[in-house]
Amino acid sequence: MSHAYEPHQTPTCLALLGSILFLVGLLACSGGESSPPPPSPVSTGTPGAEEDVGERLFLDTRFSQSFKVFMDNGGKVNDPKSGDTVVATLETLGAPINPGPFKGMAMNCRTCHLVDDVLSSLGGGMRSYADFARRSPIPARADGNTNTPRNSPPLVNSSLNRPGGVLLHFDAEFNSMEDLVVGTFTGRNFGWLPGEKAQAISHIVKVVREDDGSFDLTDTGLAYRELFTGTSPNIPDELRLPPQFRALIGSGTDQEVFDAVVKVVTAYVNGLRFSKSDDNGVPIRSPFDVFLAINGLPQQPNPNEPPLSYSRRLRALINAPGFSPQFVTSNPNRSNGQFQFHSQPFAFGATELAGLKMFLTEPATPVASPAELAAGKVGNCIACHAAPNFTDFKLHNTGTTQQAYDGIHGANAFGALVIPNLTVRDGNYDAYLPGTENHPNASGRFRAIPLLADPTLTDLGVWNIFANLDMPNPQAKIRAILCDDQVPCLLSDSILLDRAIARFKTPGLRDLGHSAPYMHNGQFDTLDDIIVFYRDVSDQSRAGTLRNGAAQLQGIALLTNDIVSLVAFLRSLNEDYQ
Repeated sequence: MSHAYEPHQTPTCLALLGSILFLVGLLACSGGESSPPPPSPVSTGTPGAEEDVGERLFLDTRFSQSFKVFMDNGGKVNDPKSGDTVVATLETLGAPINPGPFKGMAMNCRTCHLVDDVLSSLGGGMRSYADFARRSPIPARADGNTNTPRNSPPLVNSSLNRPGGVLLHFDAEFNSMEDLVVGTFTGRNFGWLPGEKAQAISHIVKVVREDDGSFDLTDTGLAYRELFTGTSPNIPDELRLPPQFRALIGSGTDQEVFDAVVKVVTAYVNGLRFSKSDDNGVPIRSPFDVFLAINGLPQQPNPNEPPLSYSRRLRALINAPGFSPQFVTSNPNRSNGQFQFHSQPFAFGATELAGLKMFLTEPATPVASPAELAAGKVGNCIACHAAPNFTDFKLHNTGTTQQAYDGIHGANAFGALVIPNLTVRDGNYDAYLPGTENHPNASGRFRAIPLLADPTLTDLGVWNIFANLDMPNPQAKIRAILCDDQVPCLLSDSILLDRAIARFKTPGLRDLGHSAPYMHNGQFDTLDDIIVFYRDVSDQSRAGTLRNGAAQLQGIALLTNDIVSLVAFLRSLNEDYQ
């Protein structure tokens, strides 16, 4: 046994030292005047609790118009079994998934923005907050619509910061996540017709006020009235809302209660991001990201470096004569080296690298030359999908609307379609534009699913939103995009409206394996289909037969043999989102 060396002390010194240590101990235990006790979560709330509460509301199936009808006919607010048929099954590209995860209940946000809800179902699988349908099903109402005109976009990464402000939905209708949440809860996706917003808010508030906590798909078991106080002793700390998210459900006005609902759901959706950590703190990343890391390539733009410049710098580095790539053969973040939710190998090899080079390659001039068309391998993808987010957050006409319309009505039919100018459109709102609170009887014929029986129906995207006085919030951002960011914009609204025809928001490209089918109308089942489509519309654009087509399409020069490599690269952007 060894002994520690102790210096010699006199009894007086020892007594004095003991007194000092005793006083120090008292101060340490009491915290001293300079060390106040930390604030209680009851007063401060817990950061992130708003996202957990928001998820509960995101999942709640009692906010739709059909549930109001259920209650009007004697149903109880805390009995979710309303039997809305729209959620009985899940629409897919093959056989419908039966039962749907919310069968017997009613519409909620999650029905169109699934995650792991049907992992083990035939035809199911992981989703990045998207569904499986070409156009999402909606409750049947008097307007006869049973599907939205649009494909359900994934919500992961939907709230990324972007230059010039936020535009959300395919046609840029919303310029904030709050507006989008309001539009969803009070709109057609939840069965509410234009003009029924006040009814929707009143119903949602009634559900929130009368909720007793017995129906809670997140298992908190607390009534909304109690949960939103943030101070009840029954609330676990992880669910204590920070003060700015709290509300007095019982005594607040309908608008105050509804605003509180919108705030926490917004916080939840804003928190849906790729490349977060999993439950063990391990980063979840794609093969592409791992490839950049192990080769010492930059994974993000430098401060103040535009994404397009970053993408060009990355292209120069991988094409440099001395670059000798190290390839990715397994997932460093999983014990088995593979994806958890994708069936493909976790790999970035020579084929993926060849696809990356095509993706980053631009033509020598804006229009691909005959030599480039003959040689191929010019994707010009970064013109709209610059890394690392793989979107420019802008609006483009890629020809999707035209191909869908011509596929029904014949070649060149879309080019001959009569589209009203600004004066005609605004002079007869109901004849052309989508329904709103101010114009509940509007036809929405130019934001509709095209049908053989009615050639006047098609989807013109942002054309429906731009210069629409019923939708003032996104106008400044849309005008800037249509004017190519020229300040001041010297073009008239009439000219800009023509530029808006069939333009839609550029989606991101991460984790495409969990969001098929693709494009705003769910027109394409596979990534191969999309590359073939872009080859075709680039030829149309150069020939002048693509109505209002994006100029960037003319720079694409791809051959049939290029498709495999380009698709392999796009698949390397898949990752396991959790």
